[in-house]
Amino acid sequence: MSAPISDSVSPAPANAGRRQVLVTSALPYANGQIHIGHMVEYIQTDIWVRALRMHGHEVYYVGADDTHGTPIMLRAEKEGITPKQLIERVWKEHKRDFDSFGISFDNYYSTDAEENRALCNTIYAALQQAGLIEARDIEQAYDPVKEMFLPDRFIKGQCPKCGAKDQYGDNCEVCGSTYQPTELINPYSVVSGATPIRKTSTHYFFKLSDPRCEEFLRGWVSGLAQPEATNKMREWLGDKGEAKLADWDISRDSPYFGFEIPGAPGKYFYVWVDAPVGYYASFKNLADRIGLKFDDWVKPESKAEQYHFIGKDILYFHTLFWPAMLEFSGHRTPTNVFAHGFLTVDGAKMSKSRGTFITAQSVIDTGINPEWLRYYFAAKLNSTMEDIDLNLEDFQARVNSDLVGKYVNIASRAAGFLLKRFEGRVQDSAMNHALLADMRATIPQIAAYYESREYSRALRTTMELADAVNAYVDTAKPWEQAKDPANAVALHETCSVSLEAFRLLSLALKPVLPKLIEQVEAFLGIAPLAWADVAVPLSSGNAINAYKHLTTRVDPKQITALLDANRESLQPGAEAAPVVKAAAPKEEESFISIDDFAKVDLRIAKIVDCKAVEGSDKLLQLTLDVGEEKTRNVFSGIKSAYKPEDLVGKLTVMVVNLAPRKMKFGLSEGMVLAASAANEKAEPGLYILEPHSGAKPGMRVK
Repeated sequence: MSAPISDSVSPAPANAGRRQVLVTSALPYANGQIHIGHMVEYIQTDIWVRALRMHGHEVYYVGADDTHGTPIMLRAEKEGITPKQLIERVWKEHKRDFDSFGISFDNYYSTDAEENRALCNTIYAALQQAGLIEARDIEQAYDPVKEMFLPDRFIKGQCPKCGAKDQYGDNCEVCGSTYQPTELINPYSVVSGATPIRKTSTHYFFKLSDPRCEEFLRGWVSGLAQPEATNKMREWLGDKGEAKLADWDISRDSPYFGFEIPGAPGKYFYVWVDAPVGYYASFKNLADRIGLKFDDWVKPESKAEQYHFIGKDILYFHTLFWPAMLEFSGHRTPTNVFAHGFLTVDGAKMSKSRGTFITAQSVIDTGINPEWLRYYFAAKLNSTMEDIDLNLEDFQARVNSDLVGKYVNIASRAAGFLLKRFEGRVQDSAMNHALLADMRATIPQIAAYYESREYSRALRTTMELADAVNAYVDTAKPWEQAKDPANAVALHETCSVSLEAFRLLSLALKPVLPKLIEQVEAFLGIAPLAWADVAVPLSSGNAINAYKHLTTRVDPKQITALLDANRESLQPGAEAAPVVKAAAPKEEESFISIDDFAKVDLRIAKIVDCKAVEGSDKLLQLTLDVGEEKTRNVFSGIKSAYKPEDLVGKLTVMVVNLAPRKMKFGLSEGMVLAASAANEKAEPGLYILEPHSGAKPGMRVK
């Protein structure tokens, strides 16, 4: 196993009010590639970790490859290599993908490590001492063709609880139930296709049904943060005295790639035993390297916090077995477990087994910036276990609109003037502007949204601030101010307010877009941003650096390339789920792209005056307030539908970037929007668009 790669970390000195937090994500199995469905979890965890670090807390985020089990053994055998060679190669691939997506592990390790073996043995011995391990002879599924006992995931059949077909031998992906492989209806071996037979073998069980476990878990469940998780766990526990908890088979027979159970030759720890213990093994490896006291973090008296981010499909293991194992082996139990839903792509469920996944590496290879996906996923994530969907058209539109059109555009519009006219130095008095005061008051709420895992609310609030900044710039019009030297002070203020607002937006976006914000920090010439820096504005004492493009738009060709790169995996098999694909427009359909639409600048306009045009049977002359210094004059052919006096004071929608048109009655400086039937003779009627009364002149329509 290669030496673990970690960020440059060292133990931090104790500090009053400074939290100690250990965070993990579920361990990816070392039997395949990382796909973007996996990345939802790691991105969600990483954003949370980064947000906590920005408060100055002592936070360690550890992970590892889950490396044991029959699937690893069989794949290595098929490839003609040893299991250790296989997991070594896959570990490098996984670490590459995590690095590409900015996942800031302090340590990324492997469950096939001596630290993990020692911890598994220690925990097992403690559970034995507590009387919670029991040996039993059981009937087990056996492949008569392959001549081996079959692990749970190498048996499929019909769920005994809900009847769903094609489910694995340990738990149902449809109803979430767990069961024994022998309970499956119409089972078959995934290895050979043969119907398994039953053979007797001695196995070791963790006695989860023990009254001590039940009593502990009933108390522990009350601390879970997610109501859905609490309700599901209480369903599993049942009413007191119902004894719904089943004992857990924690051993597997040889041949098996894993850790042999002490005192039980030919018996190995089931992978679901050493995988969660692998969280601690990774942290112990880190602690030993940087000088942390491992026991201070994992013993019952520890003041440290411990959080696990997982998919909802493995909630059962993390809220029943894992906390019970820790409790009765002399370790602290998790502070909380945060479960998330699945990712769908254009409505199709992500599933490697059904061939509907997009690999993380293909994202990199096709030139798609991983931070675009970090932003898109975050914009949809909240604290619940809801599934989220990656709609590829919406992805392109949202990234281009929010990150380029709203956010980066602010810096690009202000930096040039500041560098050319004012030596790149802000106007100190501008830092007290009311807009900036409002933003500074909102940033702590955004930070709180991140900590409560309400990322969509954090980003929605951030983009509302960005809208306010863009409205300020559009009103001030620095490009107009720059035309007259007499406006130098005003121009300096506009650019200074804009760049400080950009800094505050960057602070709000840093947990989501760490690499982009590093570029911003270099451009502004400031130290790495933390939440406390909300009160530390830009200063004239430091000049900004030359502006360079910070990000680009998503190109539709990149989406096409991404789908083409995964085309083989996206083809449906005999029993595949709906294929993930981008539908090509029919030739007779005339579609425009989101970029085409974005070229049309639609604004809310207030009709401040209206009068009939002499000499015209169709035109009314509208005087419109669109949030600019001057009103606009527009001629509109709506005279047959409206009296001039009925329109005064109404709000409507206007195209403001339409080229002015010289008419015999005067200059028309835009166009108002109206609706009519396709066949106006058959369905007469003309209706100007009227937005909600809460809209204000100058607001963008998008």
